[in-house]
Amino acid sequence: MKISIINGPNLNLLGKREPDIYGEISFEDYFEKIVLSFPDVEFDYYQSNVEGELINQIQDVSHSSDGIILNAAAFTHTSVGIADAVKSIKSKVIEVHISNTFSRESFRHKSFLSPVVDGIIVGFGLDSYRLAVESLIEKNKIIGE
Repeated sequence: MKISIINGPNLNLLGKREPDIYGEISFEDYFEKIVLSFPDVEFDYYQSNVEGELINQIQDVSHSSDGIILNAAAFTHTSVGIADAVKSIKSKVIEVHISNTFSRESFRHKSFLSPVVDGIIVGFGLDSYRLAVESLIEKNKIIGE
């Protein structure tokens, strides 16, 4: 099984940016833990602060990944283009957010992605990614049966 993790703007600053909200661990350090925790899964990771690059990556990995974990960050609330990219692919996509977006500013309560993804995991810190991996593994088992 292959899972692609795609992170959007400012998530390259995890561990430094607002540690009270996002924690003190960089995503690269967390990614190493994910890879070690799921040795039977092949992972790739991509991060960009550029909307079009995220769209290109979603389209590119959709042909080779069994699932995509997408944290579009601020683009979640603004990007019809990313939502259209997700809607146009066949790969399972799980929308992930580190913080509980519903306990934050009201503009973070609206997601353009939620209507077009296969699931949403919100507010479990970096552990949201692990939960998404487990969900994709389980969905893959069910489909494979």
